[in-house]
Amino acid sequence: MAELEGLEFGKSDFVLLDEVNMEQFMENLKLRFEKARIYTFIGEVVVSVNPYKQMDIYGKEAIDAYRGRELYENPPHLYAVADAAYKAMKRRAKDTCIVISGESGAGKTEASKYIMQYIAAITNPSQRAEVESVKNVLLKSNCVLEAFGNAKTNRNDNSSRFGKYMDINFNFNGDPTGGHINNYLLEKVRLLRGGSEEMLGSLHLQKDPVNYVYTREGAASTFYNTRIMNCVSATPQGNLQFETDSESVQVVGSEAVSHIAGLTTTEPDNVTKSLLYRTVATGGGEVIEKGHTEKEACFGRDAFAKALYERLFCWIVARINAVIEVKDYNPVLHGKNTVIGVLDIYGFEIFDNNSFEQFCINYCNEKLQQLFIELILRQEQDEYQREGITWRHIDYFNNQIIVDLVEQPHKGIISVLDEACLTVGKVTDTICLESMDAKLGQHPHYTSRKLTPSDKTMEFHRDFRIRHYAGDVTYSVEGFLDKNKDPLFQDFKRLMYNSSNPVLKEMWPDGQLSITEVTKRPLTAATLFKNSIVALVDKLGCKEPYYVRCIKPNEMKSPVLFDDARCQHQVAYLGLLENVRVRRAGFAYRQPYARFLQRYKMTCEYTWPNHLMETDREAVEAIVTQHGFQDDVAYGHTKLFVRTPRSLFTLEQERAALIPILVLFLQKVWRGALARMRCQRMRAIYAIMGCYKRFKVKAHFWEVERRFTNVRNMADYGKSVEWPTPPAALAQFDSITQQLHRRWRARQIVKNIPPSDMGEVRAKVAALGALSGERKDWGCGRPWERDYLSNVSHNTLALRNKDQYNQVLFSGFCRKVNRFNKSTDRALFITEKHIYKLDPKKQFKVLKRLPLESVSTGSEELYTHTHTLGHTTARILHLIILLLLIIVLHSRKCKRSIQELKRLLKFVISTLKCQTLFALTIFFINPYNKCQLIIIHIIIHISSCCRIIFLL
Repeated sequence: MAELEGLEFGKSDFVLLDEVNMEQFMENLKLRFEKARIYTFIGEVVVSVNPYKQMDIYGKEAIDAYRGRELYENPPHLYAVADAAYKAMKRRAKDTCIVISGESGAGKTEASKYIMQYIAAITNPSQRAEVESVKNVLLKSNCVLEAFGNAKTNRNDNSSRFGKYMDINFNFNGDPTGGHINNYLLEKVRLLRGGSEEMLGSLHLQKDPVNYVYTREGAASTFYNTRIMNCVSATPQGNLQFETDSESVQVVGSEAVSHIAGLTTTEPDNVTKSLLYRTVATGGGEVIEKGHTEKEACFGRDAFAKALYERLFCWIVARINAVIEVKDYNPVLHGKNTVIGVLDIYGFEIFDNNSFEQFCINYCNEKLQQLFIELILRQEQDEYQREGITWRHIDYFNNQIIVDLVEQPHKGIISVLDEACLTVGKVTDTICLESMDAKLGQHPHYTSRKLTPSDKTMEFHRDFRIRHYAGDVTYSVEGFLDKNKDPLFQDFKRLMYNSSNPVLKEMWPDGQLSITEVTKRPLTAATLFKNSIVALVDKLGCKEPYYVRCIKPNEMKSPVLFDDARCQHQVAYLGLLENVRVRRAGFAYRQPYARFLQRYKMTCEYTWPNHLMETDREAVEAIVTQHGFQDDVAYGHTKLFVRTPRSLFTLEQERAALIPILVLFLQKVWRGALARMRCQRMRAIYAIMGCYKRFKVKAHFWEVERRFTNVRNMADYGKSVEWPTPPAALAQFDSITQQLHRRWRARQIVKNIPPSDMGEVRAKVAALGALSGERKDWGCGRPWERDYLSNVSHNTLALRNKDQYNQVLFSGFCRKVNRFNKSTDRALFITEKHIYKLDPKKQFKVLKRLPLESVSTGSEELYTHTHTLGHTTARILHLIILLLLIIVLHSRKCKRSIQELKRLLKFVISTLKCQTLFALTIFFINPYNKCQLIIIHIIIHISSCCRIIFLL
């Protein structure tokens, strides 16, 4: 914390001084400078002393130390005031500004860069690309503007010769979204280093500044830097010389004209014409060309060079603004757009020879001092009186009288200058000075040699003096009128507008005006500057200000020298001592009761969530009493005033600790509400789904009933009727229903089958169950007959005549497989006497004939079985099993054949309920075939009493 700095470093806040006087103030300031403590607080104002050396206090560690902290938690620093401005903007959604003031060389530009770097470092934690792009442009724009607008002067190595105010726009998250830069009163004479030999050669320039009129004076100074125009094309213009030839003026030499024409991409003849002539339109519409005198030509040359540089600089600023401006901003979608303004403007200047530029700069500083007085001193005291707070009035100097001296309408110095510029006839600077003496002679802050003849520090008919808040400044009136008029002939504007370079043409839009077109007289330079400064002050006045007061410790740029007299002078004109007095006598924080209660009501049990007291003031008193701050606050009519920041910090700490708890509570309540709403929606969804499912079930039943109403009268009993697609809930029910329908349909079909055909039907059903899906052609579609060869073989008749059999038990085609797994088509013919093996390829020639009695030795068992089931049934069973076994054995897949045989035998035995043992005869078995032996083993396992005879 700031007060934890040791006493050897002095007081970190001037408010903590034992006595508020200049001696103690300067002693503390000097001690801190010598101890390398260049920053000191005055409440929320930071006093910065230029160290004239690099200091390791601006790195990432320093940024992390100040991020999110209160002003008094850390030692004084620029980062502290930057963070305070950022927090105020983010917390209260209020625009803020940081005003950096001080004289030239006090470190204002460096301070503004450190503030910008800090704001860039603490924003955009999510590293969004578009925000990073805006931050980079905002930071790097300083380099471009410094390159074109800064110069080395006798008092400062990098002096800003223009005023800059930058607005940084932030979204509701506190991330920068864009910005805007305003520049003020650019000086048109720069002091810069020369470029490289190659660059100078391409621009037709030379390294030695003595070769150019515009830089010759600077080259004669003690500094090596060349005093040149930043717009490099303007430099050769100073070398344009004119001579009078009889009655006309001519340009001496054409080389410089050619260089200028090449740099501006214009015609040399047009450049020469613009330099030597002025086009004038008469009242009758006639256009004439009026030749310049040698003095007028030189004046036009210089005005053209300065205008080139000024327009180039303004074009650069406009280009930067076009890049960093906030694009596609919609307050409804993006929230409120807040702003932090950073003002870096030239400081108060007192030179040996002060001219029009110093007059404008010092007027600007008077306006900023007036703003400081308005916001920090007068408004604060007025607010105490308005709120009824006991207050001891602090005397301070109000510089409004000096501001009125400069800008008051019809009486101020600017009005006198404008009147002189508008007067027809020969009006000189001396006549203008006499007019100011006549109108302002009675003003207490204005004097001249004519008004005070005894003051020999001023010259007659040349000097006048203004007693500024920062001290007395003597101005030389020479050149005031010309600089105030800042005239530029229209011919030069038309020349640049007609350039083939589109950038130059864009810089000179007023060059497109017609020669005969009547326009208003342009405003003077002083009036334009006054209007811009008034607008700037108005813009700063509507923001919450934070101040950085910069002090220059010495004129030698030494890091160890502290010039007491010079620093005391700066402390006096910056009003720092008055600021300390007001701060000590006043209060650090004030807030309306309603806003204070809204922010801190959660820290008190009597005010959370809503108080029951009569007024907000009583509720605020309850908060203060609970925290024990009664002696550190004052109650106004509408606001609470807190004297020390520590009390506010305590409240902020307690509030920060309670916020997560409240957030969790609100999240819990909101999540509960969301869960209840979700539950209600789910209940509604399930209710709708239940009703819909019931409807779909009913609709399905209705559709099934409609489709199957007349199936009993249909020929196929509903086989051709397409079942409707069931809902998911009825998928299993639909499958069962279809199965029941198939069974009902089968029952209806079976009822119409004669009893004599039932045995065949059962056999087909058994075969269907066993072979369904395994073999496509197994004869289920045709009637089952014992004699399948009766229609294809005529040789069976000869066998009947030869063997005299009475009945064919079975006949059909089969396939013989030998031990080498070679198969041959054969036919089997069985009668009650013999079994025949036939060759179908040779007209069913008999290959082998065996008596039926010699096939099996189990005739007793077979007889017993046939006696139980009937002779014909037993024979048929025997042959069916034989036929199925032969079919299985001819399968190409051994394992599959085994499974088929096993299932067939089990099914046939269980289906026909044949519990009696029977004999089984197998034909054409190869004992050397492993597959067939395995099948035999399975058959034995199923019926252990079978007698098997191998006929090889």
